[in-house]
Amino acid sequence: MYRISELAKRAGLARSTLLYYEKLGLLTGRRGDNGYRYYDDRDLQRLRLIQQLHAGNLSLRECKQILESGLDRQLLADRLAQLDEEIRAKNQARNLMQALLGDNPEGLRQFHQQLETQAPDAHTQWLRAEGLDETNALRLRWLSRDLYGHEEYMNDFLEIFNGLERHGPGADHSTLWALSQVSPSPRRILDIGCGTGASAILLAQHSQARVIGLDNLEPSLNQMLTRARQLGLEQKLTACNGSMTALPFESGSFDLLWSEASCYIIGFESALKQWRPLLEPGGYLVISDLVWLDEFADAQQLGPDDLEVKAFWQEGYPDMQRVSTRLTQAGKAGYQLVAHCGVGADGWQAYTVPLRERLQSLSQKLAGSPAVADLERELTILDRSEGRFDYQLMVLKRTD
Repeated sequence: MYRISELAKRAGLARSTLLYYEKLGLLTGRRGDNGYRYYDDRDLQRLRLIQQLHAGNLSLRECKQILESGLDRQLLADRLAQLDEEIRAKNQARNLMQALLGDNPEGLRQFHQQLETQAPDAHTQWLRAEGLDETNALRLRWLSRDLYGHEEYMNDFLEIFNGLERHGPGADHSTLWALSQVSPSPRRILDIGCGTGASAILLAQHSQARVIGLDNLEPSLNQMLTRARQLGLEQKLTACNGSMTALPFESGSFDLLWSEASCYIIGFESALKQWRPLLEPGGYLVISDLVWLDEFADAQQLGPDDLEVKAFWQEGYPDMQRVSTRLTQAGKAGYQLVAHCGVGADGWQAYTVPLRERLQSLSQKLAGSPAVADLERELTILDRSEGRFDYQLMVLKRTD
């Protein structure tokens, strides 16, 4: 026979716990002549059975139900499902902790990707708090998505694009077509996200305007200026190393803003809103963006290649829309549509062919590089663009 304190010691529980068990009817002591509660080995064994059931995620009341009425299979199935969900959540939490410690690179990339979709502003603020300047915060959000491997990723990325004329789809004839839609002829042009100056140089060659090419990649700007000097355009084309999120110009400074294949960095709608004040009344914005083609967006059934394309862009550019949606957004932001067209097959090839050749030439030197892997995957998707997606060049006029 055991007194309650002795039973508690043998079971590894507190005396107050056994009193609570008695209150619930799980345990019943017998009073001795001296008024003390006494228990025997059957009580100890029942107590250990309760402990086992309780450890299986059953409540004490459910343990009592099983002891009195037998197993309830539906109850057990419900508890198993609950445990599976808790295990999934714990594993997810563990993977996140590993990612944040730098021990799970793919998990860290997924973490940044989810933040970019669900909380982009908070994402940027957090990256700035981690010590990244605005330029590298933007690069990490859209390129490396790896807080710990960012520097190495960007070094590889810059080496890959070093010397390439275009960092995105576009063609000379598309640029000149869009320029022809601007009337009267512009005097002051800002090319936002100009890269190596493919568009900026054409604008300087085919207009009387003073052109400023803005980008946050110094090597790209240097390449643009070198080419401008070779063409005798150094008096018409200047460079500005800056961020498209904080343009260092006064309101109304330009009658034409230009942005080919770069506005996705801050988002199409954000670009429309943030850049509009820089235009003088009646000024123009020429902007391009990746869009779904209607026939693909309206398709009732998608094959494996289609699903892969859709998944790729949902991951890489979750805000991708149809051109009709973009034009509606432009109207709401205070712009009137002048004209729009796709860049076409030659616009894609002007980007993909040199990039593919460059990757091939660096295959041994950059073997195993995440930057190379990302670009090779992108090229695979871009090969499937026909009928699915396109870059759309839009000529918009500020309304007042």
